[in-house]
Amino acid sequence: MIMGENMRINIKSIDINYIQYGEGNSDIVLLHGWGQNIAMMKPLGDKLAKKHRITIIDLPGFGESSEPQDALTIYDYSDILDEFLQKLKIKKPILIGHSFGGRISIIYASKKEVNKLVLFGSPCIAKHTHPSLKVKTLKFLKKVPVVNKLEGFAKKHIGSRDYKNASETMRKILVNTVNVDLSECCKKIKCPTLLIWGENDAEVSVEEAKEIEKLINDAGLIVLPNSTHYAYLENLNYVVNILKNFL
Repeated sequence: MIMGENMRINIKSIDINYIQYGEGNSDIVLLHGWGQNIAMMKPLGDKLAKKHRITIIDLPGFGESSEPQDALTIYDYSDILDEFLQKLKIKKPILIGHSFGGRISIIYASKKEVNKLVLFGSPCIAKHTHPSLKVKTLKFLKKVPVVNKLEGFAKKHIGSRDYKNASETMRKILVNTVNVDLSECCKKIKCPTLLIWGENDAEVSVEEAKEIEKLINDAGLIVLPNSTHYAYLENLNYVVNILKNFL
């Protein structure tokens, strides 16, 4: 049975919750979006665990990880990821990031060795506001069979730290994050990169995805019809098949 027990590690005085499970010699590390947690990436990890070791993190300030004492930048999150992977002796991982997690992945991949990079709805160019994700996420969970069982969990955890309900520190982190342009980081990425976007993504448009594809040297874009910011879950089995071919 694919499970993955919760484990904890301290990085830069932040207590980080994560799970690790699966088989294989390659490491897949999954990073969730803002206001989310491990639960939103686990359906994907479960589908890939037969041939890969899966590591899913509650990013600092979300899920069961502790909140940072200081207002971190998106670059600080990348440094925390770097130290986390070093402590777990994970080298040259396959990084899969959604939204905020994708932004962290872009920075990490611009500086460190990465086997392959997968981005779902990850904003790169600084021109976005950051709407509340809680209501959108809960509505989405009701519609998608593969994750609707998470709805009760989501009401307690997902989106609980969006801007409206966040602590002062998390609000500052959000402000620090949303206006950072990562175009130059994209230009430094050397690993093969796959962009998977929802045609109707209202958070990060397909037009921006096309711009990101041009910035990254070895990148390809797949647009999923009639799909939103959560396209990877709305089309879970299809996306898994794409990833298996890519990986």
